[in-house]
Amino acid sequence: MPFLIQRLSRVLRVRLRGWRLPLAVALVVFLSSWAAMALAEPAGSGIADPDTYWWYFLVTAATVGYGDFFPVSTAGRIVGLYVIVGGIVTLTLLFTQLANGLQSGKGKRLRGVVQLDLSDHVVLLGWFPGRTERIVAELTADGRFQVALCAWDDVSENPLPDVPGVHFVRGDLSQEDVMRRACVATARTAVIDGRDDNETLAIAVAVDHANPGIHLVAALRDLGRRENLRYVNAGVQAVQWHMPYLLTEEASDPGITQIYNDLMSSGGNGNTYSLRVPPGFPHATFGDCQMHFGRTFGATVLAVRDDGGLVVSPPWERPVSQGSTLYYVAGSRIDARRLATRR
Repeated sequence: MPFLIQRLSRVLRVRLRGWRLPLAVALVVFLSSWAAMALAEPAGSGIADPDTYWWYFLVTAATVGYGDFFPVSTAGRIVGLYVIVGGIVTLTLLFTQLANGLQSGKGKRLRGVVQLDLSDHVVLLGWFPGRTERIVAELTADGRFQVALCAWDDVSENPLPDVPGVHFVRGDLSQEDVMRRACVATARTAVIDGRDDNETLAIAVAVDHANPGIHLVAALRDLGRRENLRYVNAGVQAVQWHMPYLLTEEASDPGITQIYNDLMSSGGNGNTYSLRVPPGFPHATFGDCQMHFGRTFGATVLAVRDDGGLVVSPPWERPVSQGSTLYYVAGSRIDARRLATRR
């Protein structure tokens, strides 16, 4: 009998794949052993009755052996041995298939070829060792975002398999297949970190096609290409490539790049200026200065520098003494002489 089961398993393994093989072996052993048990056992034993044999087969094949039903003849015990061996073979095939399935699923996830199931996440397109790791660390800090990390085909496996909240997709980053597997259609933000500006533009086209309303952030070597990106997506936020921290800040707080760009350009609504606090200035704390600048000049004080050094956005109770330097944003430069006379 064991020889026959082994031969049967080999034949079925060739013809059947996956979970069908252990199920087919169990069915063949069940039907053949039932017929053999009905012939081997005396009519009065009752073990081959339809409402009994299925239970006997289950506990015997699983090697549990409760002993509530058992064959009484020698031939019936031989059939019982056949059921035990068949059960062991079936369980072996079943657990082997289960282990293969788990290993295959894990391997596919590591290779980045499976369809993700994410929403309201950040899609990071591009992989540069060191640089991308820092970006991912900031995006996933405190569990803020799930990240779909998309890399090119030359990255064979997930480079960050032990980082919680990071899911991996591999392929041509400008193709629809990557957009689908990375769930771009349901993402909140896409951060493009291409190998050059032309590739960044191509990826932006694919992202916009998959999700026209997505918050799109792109790193550019040449910020002059920003206008090309805006033909693709008018709301794209372009960041200088060598300032990766701005990518994470923009991904976390949409619009912050526009504020930085406005502050650093002369064509914005406000420019950044500085002045030294003149003698007779009546406002002794940073909070008083902030209120006075806002109400009187429509300006916002950003920082103060004194003997203790530069402090950005200090506490409102911080003293501001004569000779300190205030840094502020305003539509035009404020004449320091006006500070001593305006209250």
